[in-house]
Amino acid sequence: MNQTKFLQKYGSWAIVTGASNGIGKEFAIQLAKIGFNVVLVARRKGLLEELSEQLESSYGTKCMSINLDLSHSDAANILDEMTSHLDIGLIVSNAGFGTSGKLIESKIDVEKNLVDLNCRSLMELSYIYGQKFAKKKRGGIILISSLLGFVGIPGSANYAASKAFVQSFGEGFHSEMKPYNVDVLTVAPGPVHTGFAEKANMKFILALSPENVAKDSINALGKKITLLPGFLTKFLYFSLQPLLLRSLKIMVMRFVMKTMIKK
Repeated sequence: MNQTKFLQKYGSWAIVTGASNGIGKEFAIQLAKIGFNVVLVARRKGLLEELSEQLESSYGTKCMSINLDLSHSDAANILDEMTSHLDIGLIVSNAGFGTSGKLIESKIDVEKNLVDLNCRSLMELSYIYGQKFAKKKRGGIILISSLLGFVGIPGSANYAASKAFVQSFGEGFHSEMKPYNVDVLTVAPGPVHTGFAEKANMKFILALSPENVAKDSINALGKKITLLPGFLTKFLYFSLQPLLLRSLKIMVMRFVMKTMIKK
């Protein structure tokens, strides 16, 4: 990657949502290494401030920490107002969480919050910053989907559906933004070692590292529509393709989910 050309193409500031840990934190680190100034967005203020200090001392980058719950209906507009003075050229929509188990045994407020964060907030941020990038005729948008977004998943029906939204939205938005010289990449990783599994009450035996997901995604921006990062993700994705019947894919993924949900 030519870091100078990358910065020239997208601008001096990047926004990373869900930046306090996991994939989001790694995106912030990798972008700071390239030379981006980074807006860090998440709910956990203390972790954001620690990361901000780390990036500024290690890479000499400027950081802006924004303690914000993006599932709130006005959060996207608040973020827009707080960053209006910055030359934002890249946004990584990573904020999200998952649930596991039967939907009817879950708490409906949690599941509604999941849809607000994983779907509505991501769409609103894409709309707001997509308009800005289109006017400037440059910019990049990275959307974090999931391997689970390609088929209905018993035991994670709502989460998988939210990622199916991200996947479909990202593919369509990619083509819409191409005439404006704005790159849109949807990233669909398989299991990743992050705090996600614990919150979703799941366990991962084999999983990708957040560092590899972030690095591969940055390298793929402007080159692909969808990225399946890592060998494990590609293996899981393509191993399902011979099963042409969608019902068979659902049966396979039901078995996989049973091995991952904590008892």
